[in-house]
Amino acid sequence: MPFPPYSVLRKRTRGTEVARHIVVVGAGIVGASIAWHLVRAGARVTVVATGGAGGVATPATFAWINASWGNPEPYFRLRSRSMREWSRLAADLPAVGLSWCGGLCSDLPPAELEAYVAQHAAWGYDIRLVDRAEAGRLEPALAEPPSLAVHVAEEGVVEPGAAVAALLGDASARGAVLRTDATVSRLAASGGRVTGVETDAGPIAADEVVLAAGTAVPELAATAGVDVAITTPPGLLVHSRPHPRLLNGLVLTDAAHLRQTADGRIVAGADFAGADPGDDPEATARGLFERAKALLKGADRLEFDRFTIGLRPTPFDGFPIVGRPQDSQGLYLAVMHSGMTLAPAVGVFATEELLTGRRDPLIGPYRPGRARL
Repeated sequence: MPFPPYSVLRKRTRGTEVARHIVVVGAGIVGASIAWHLVRAGARVTVVATGGAGGVATPATFAWINASWGNPEPYFRLRSRSMREWSRLAADLPAVGLSWCGGLCSDLPPAELEAYVAQHAAWGYDIRLVDRAEAGRLEPALAEPPSLAVHVAEEGVVEPGAAVAALLGDASARGAVLRTDATVSRLAASGGRVTGVETDAGPIAADEVVLAAGTAVPELAATAGVDVAITTPPGLLVHSRPHPRLLNGLVLTDAAHLRQTADGRIVAGADFAGADPGDDPEATARGLFERAKALLKGADRLEFDRFTIGLRPTPFDGFPIVGRPQDSQGLYLAVMHSGMTLAPAVGVFATEELLTGRRDPLIGPYRPGRARL
């Protein structure tokens, strides 16, 4: 699928038209996607990667790409579109490492699984119920295959670090500037318009600033008088040392959610968002690892390596915050959970809105400043 032929909004300087300069604050998966799509569309882009490329939440994500979990239909449509955008992105940039490995879910009661399948199938999702025998065929390493499970063949994963590196590397090769030497302290503003960012390495002027810095968005937006309401719940994931292939796809059970990375590591959480670390994260991690290991046959030599704790930027109502705040010029917000699923679509839609002014209907409901219930 060819990249959309945007006509970049330009400004005139001393009689010469130049592409508008957009600063993207944040280099996790959302910021990296927005930056990549912008530079592909012809914008001048500077990415300010406080703490380096990858951000805070992205390295500690389960990295599940899906349109599941009983979301209302408009949000399901957005997530489904983003799954298609992942395929388009991977075709353009194979190094993102996309794998449509499929997901096997059995962590709901049978009646809820059946209702879940009926609803999502009616919406066009490629979802079906499987019995114990088929679950065992799909995931032969399960010690006790579930008696009833949901299988979605089109769900997938990427390796977060590889995906961000691919996006930022290609964006840089196309002219984007990556600043890993600067930490943004506040937004710069003049006459009610955001004009750039102030950093510990000096100011950076911009025609537009995109805040895609996850948990840091509320504090930075507040420096321009913009309120962004999110929570930042922690999620603990355990990571094994590399092991020969045990899992074919994602496995979601009552005991743990787990997948196996491209280099053979089992990643597991109490659910896909991770576990509550508790007062003793090390003990929580060790206990979770043992539960995950017990789910698998042939895992006797599976060894614990490490655990990660990610703070998940979760808007007040659980849905993305994407767009220009009301009564604020020069500023664009992009904060959400799950950023991993939504990053490609948000990259497409943010680029279109920033460069043409058109807002895609799929992100229409998710404007900043919407009413809090």
